[in-house]
Amino acid sequence: MELFETIFARRSYRGMYDPTPVPREDLQKIMEATLAAPSGCNKQTTSVIAVDDPELIRQFGELMEARNFGSAPAGICILTEKKIAYRDRSFYIQDYSAAIQNALLAICALGYESCWVEGHITDADRIGRRMADLMGVPENLDLVCYLPVGKPADEGGRVKKLPFEERAWFNGYRK
Repeated sequence: MELFETIFARRSYRGMYDPTPVPREDLQKIMEATLAAPSGCNKQTTSVIAVDDPELIRQFGELMEARNFGSAPAGICILTEKKIAYRDRSFYIQDYSAAIQNALLAICALGYESCWVEGHITDADRIGRRMADLMGVPENLDLVCYLPVGKPADEGGRVKKLPFEERAWFNGYRK
């Protein structure tokens, strides 16, 4: 897909997934795109794990209580490390957010669907940590996002975006 076509085609898919496996070559491309994202002061605080083990994905689905996400044949786990980048500042949230957007665009460009699953796994119940523990992720890294990856089992819906004129202007607010 061409860049702008991919940007406008990307959506958050929350349906069930077709069980057809995602080739490792595609998962590697997604991971490479993820890690190509910018990072504050080049601290490279984001790491990534691709998951294609059906049993591990099933366990993730149970932990998240999300049968639809557990139906995806693959997933991308986004990890972060809270490093100081400049004086007392860390840009790890910006770093992993840019990495997630790159991953989502790569997923879409390769013809798959996904959904940015973060809030549910970073809540007080620490589902992200439990997912990380299943994969042997060290304590200094937090699993902050899970991206199911696969072909959709159904068409799913699209959210309606507000008109451009209601959210974008030139040279000042609402001008």
